[in-house]
Amino acid sequence: MWIVNLALRRPLTFIVLAIFILISGVLCIISTPKDIFPNIDIPVVSVIFNFAGMSPDQVEAHITSPYERVLTTTVEDIQHIESQSLYGIVVIKIFMQPTATLPKAVAQITAVSQTILRQLPIGTTPPLIISYTASNVPVILVGLGGSLSEQELNDLALNVVRIQLITIPGAAIPYPYGGKMKYVSVDLNYQALQAHGLVPSDVVNAISAQNVILPSGTVKIGL
Repeated sequence: MWIVNLALRRPLTFIVLAIFILISGVLCIISTPKDIFPNIDIPVVSVIFNFAGMSPDQVEAHITSPYERVLTTTVEDIQHIESQSLYGIVVIKIFMQPTATLPKAVAQITAVSQTILRQLPIGTTPPLIISYTASNVPVILVGLGGSLSEQELNDLALNVVRIQLITIPGAAIPYPYGGKMKYVSVDLNYQALQAHGLVPSDVVNAISAQNVILPSGTVKIGL
């Protein structure tokens, strides 16, 4: 009961203290940051490889495992690595330590991603690298459908929709998932190749030589 007796003897002190608590509470409510998704300061780098036509077990054996091994050798401050191998695509999430420097981690991952390409299957393209934090979540999911083919829908998503969404400030947009990408499939007759003294690499080189974009037309300057 001593606090009651003290309040009766010094009422003004307790009134001032109550006003101070009220003002402090209002200021704390106003100044406290509010967010639906709390900020989790764990930097994450996502690496996405695409290889059309490869099954998940092949993706895991020929791309995911070699890439994860080389990450642990050359990239600093890795907390843990998560990967998901799907049909023709692999998503590797590299969680860094809270004290890690994200630009440095991205630079190291980018460098090793270019180096590892020589050890991956022929035709593997450089991966898409996206940096974010563990608290980032997708805020929009766009799905395309219609009477068009899967190749045409994939082409529209990659070259039309994605280009328009990337102009949003702060947006990070990966490659579209699903559909079918445009590619050329060539069946070889090994006996016919041997009869002409050729090997499969000669066919690959011939096709690569045909897939060249050259300037055409005329330009008039100084008129």
